[in-house]
Amino acid sequence: MDKKVTVVGAGNVGATVALRVAEKGLADVVLVDVLEGVPQGKALDLMQAAPIEGHDCKIIGTTNEYAPTEGSDVVVITAGIARKPGMSRDDLLATNMKIVGDVAKEAARYSPDAIIIVVSNPLDAMCHVALEKGSFPKHRVMGMAGVLDSARFRTFIAMELNISADCVQAMVLGGHGDTMVPLPRFSTVSGIPVTEFIPKERLDALIQRTRNGGAEIVSLLKTGSAFYAPASATVEMVESILKDRKKILPCAAYLEGQYGIKDLFIGVPIKVGKGGVEEIIELKLTQEELEALHRSAQAVRSLVEDMRKLERG
Repeated sequence: MDKKVTVVGAGNVGATVALRVAEKGLADVVLVDVLEGVPQGKALDLMQAAPIEGHDCKIIGTTNEYAPTEGSDVVVITAGIARKPGMSRDDLLATNMKIVGDVAKEAARYSPDAIIIVVSNPLDAMCHVALEKGSFPKHRVMGMAGVLDSARFRTFIAMELNISADCVQAMVLGGHGDTMVPLPRFSTVSGIPVTEFIPKERLDALIQRTRNGGAEIVSLLKTGSAFYAPASATVEMVESILKDRKKILPCAAYLEGQYGIKDLFIGVPIKVGKGGVEEIIELKLTQEELEALHRSAQAVRSLVEDMRKLERG
């Protein structure tokens, strides 16, 4: 293949991203992880599936060695830890800041022209770390959140109406968390506003379920979190970049005044192509929608401010 994607973090999300990138025939994949043998073993397993799945993408695994990633077109960062019992938000921030920062530096060293997709949590804040530690241009750093959140909203609408999810389009803006902003006004079923099908009280319930989408899965799994849908969402972004499809997708992008928000990564619709964030789409929001987006942005900004305090010691 003439394209290369590096996936840092060989856990469930990272390994599934590698699987789908290869099986779609998008690029060769380098899987990187800190655990010796894990990326190598998963890469070998994926390679042995290639004759059956009918692709010729090469997949290799490496432990904390970034030389094989040199010249990557896209670097996907899934590395980081989940919050554990007894761990404060600051503990999580401090640990994942260090992990994502180190990855960003290595990505910049070996693939200075790459586009960075951040999946690690807290996602919007980690985009700032990748941007600053890797010194990448703003348009080449983006976060995967809105594609996943919108997919969840689309799924719940389709389930509610007992229709194909393929008919449903939905838009979710804001930070990746409780303050995300699903927009029913921009959500449709085969071009028909979803409000024509679902009454407000049911739509409000679907919006709340979307906000709790990740937590619902965690509560069911008990010992893990979602990874199939996050991986699919990430690969949709990767594909739009590598094939220059210029899809309009809701992603965390660095705003410089759009929507009245400045110097912050937040989820908004963007045009995703070979240049990364090629355009930020500024929707005409109602006052209520804009206020909700600003509340979400403030929650993200608080996390970023907490990171700054941790950096200062």
